Amino acid sequence: MCEDSHGGFGRRALFATGAAAALTLGSVSFASAADGDQESRTVRGTLPPGSPDFVYVPVEVPAGVRELKVAYTYDRPAVPAGTLGNALDIGVFDDRGTELGGQGFRGWSGGARTEFFLRADDATPGYLPGPVREGTWHIALGPYTVAPQGLSYEITITLTYGEPGEAVEPVYPPERAKGRGRAWYRGDCHLHSWHSDGRRTPAEIGELARAAGLDFINSSEHNTHAAHAHWADVAGDDLLVMLGEEVTTRNGHVVALGTDPGTFVDWRYRARDNRFGRFARQIRRAGGLVVPAHPHATCIGCNWKFGFGEADAVEVWNGPYTPDDEVALADWDSMLVASVRDGRDWIPAMGSSDAHRSPDAVGSPQTVVLADDLTREAVQQGIRAGRSYVAESARVTLSLRASGGRGEDAGIGERLTVGRDTPVTVRLEVTGAPRCTVRLVTDQGVVHTGAPLPVTGSGVVEWRTTPSYAAYVRAELRHEAAAGPVPGVLAAFTNPVFLGRQ
Repeated sequence: MCEDSHGGFGRRALFATGAAAALTLGSVSFASAADGDQESRTVRGTLPPGSPDFVYVPVEVPAGVRELKVAYTYDRPAVPAGTLGNALDIGVFDDRGTELGGQGFRGWSGGARTEFFLRADDATPGYLPGPVREGTWHIALGPYTVAPQGLSYEITITLTYGEPGEAVEPVYPPERAKGRGRAWYRGDCHLHSWHSDGRRTPAEIGELARAAGLDFINSSEHNTHAAHAHWADVAGDDLLVMLGEEVTTRNGHVVALGTDPGTFVDWRYRARDNRFGRFARQIRRAGGLVVPAHPHATCIGCNWKFGFGEADAVEVWNGPYTPDDEVALADWDSMLVASVRDGRDWIPAMGSSDAHRSPDAVGSPQTVVLADDLTREAVQQGIRAGRSYVAESARVTLSLRASGGRGEDAGIGERLTVGRDTPVTVRLEVTGAPRCTVRLVTDQGVVHTGAPLPVTGSGVVEWRTTPSYAAYVRAELRHEAAAGPVPGVLAAFTNPVFLGRQ
């Protein structure tokens, strides 16, 4: 084993290519060896506070390599309360390079693993199997947070020589499940398996999805599409599995929902780099939807900074309902008000579990979509149109409709086209929400708060208005509040029904 030291920023090249600044260190070289032999190199260095978002360690890979393995460690010194400690992510790019949006990506595990390998026939979850070709590879380090003392790391790179194994041909899940024709379908579009920082296998997630009464799910691993080829055995006539990615930038996360199999979306940019629009368009070209995730989450880098001009929908409810979800709901409602005031398109809301491991509940919450069939395209059309509501579980069902005086009728995500002063009846039917309170919300705010539903969980609420008073109406179901003016934790909410001529 040979050793090298990168020091602090010694032997470096610092560059910015219109994306987040990156640092390239001195390269690590290997000499060719005989079949079956292994060679290792260990490099050490220290990254100071204020390091670039990405640090690349070039590795000169000779011909005849069967497997590349990387292991790393870094120090975690004590820091004062309220001060960020060290966290270092890792991934790898192959001989095709590290260009933003390029072809060189071969895997990313963030901070979920301390080592990984890849070869033609297999790879660590989160990484793509394939040949270890001769050329310059790059170990990608992401100093997520750096302590005041700096971040000292050690990376060991091991090459195994020999004939490559037989390449694996990926098999992807079908884009159609059996379905029930035009119907309401339940789904969870934000889930993590062991292919990123989750702890469940795809098979375990599939089992939990079925138990939760879901009809569809979406694979959304952090910054990798390596899971796409591992869902075919999970899908079935009763479960549609769509493929995507949670694009996890330093300025917020976005779910690429239902992209073509094998689509990789780069994440190495910040809002100030003006690159998000390029990758949002890539998601759409690949047949996917752009869905900002947990936009008001408080974790580092989770708060959404890119604006909503590229969004097809927004994830308002993420996992167990918390104060940041309440802020996201209020912010989304403000966007609805602005859209009707300015005559602009509106952005539908969604909810997903973001489940990673036990006890995270798959399908809590879930988005219930009116779709023409249980296919990728039909589900996406329903989400994009806002023909959906969000429920805490499959027990909760809603129907929200508005009707005029001459037989006009519209449901969730639709528009009731009647005159400004036409009397309109709004009718909400609920099942599966015992003791929950119904609230009706318009662009004027909360206009109706009903008594708690009976213990049976079923009830009907009717409210009358005109389009001149309410440009839209949406419904919320909330559990009984613990105290005072607190509105209570959500049990469900709907996208709006719009009233009047646009």
